[in-house]
Amino acid sequence: REAAEEAYDDADIEPSDISLVEVHDCFTIAEVFALEALGLYSYGEAIGAARRGETRRDGELPVNLSGGLKAKGHPVGATGAAQVAAIATLLDGTHPRADAVDDDATIGVAQNAGGTVASATVHVLEVME
Repeated sequence: REAAEEAYDDADIEPSDISLVEVHDCFTIAEVFALEALGLYSYGEAIGAARRGETRRDGELPVNLSGGLKAKGHPVGATGAAQVAAIATLLDGTHPRADAVDDDATIGVAQNAGGTVASATVHVLEVME
């Protein structure tokens, strides 16, 4: 939560400004925890949002359009770079799944964790005109 709050403060955004997100989903439940820690859902609410389809590629908040860590073999050591690259290419329209991103999407967030969440990083990427 602290990493997210600091990143949002640095970028001068609120969680409601975020259009898409890549989270550290080394385990399925980790996605749920990450969405809540990022302030995108209240604690205990992200699982319901996922069940309702809000986090699907055509949902209100697309999550892990890259397929997530498990889909790419969880490239330890390159996870964060892969997440940032995914967000950048999704926002600029060159990612294979960019069709799932709203045309007015300008802000994406990449959240990564290491060492059983001994460390956490949050990157905010914004399309600048």
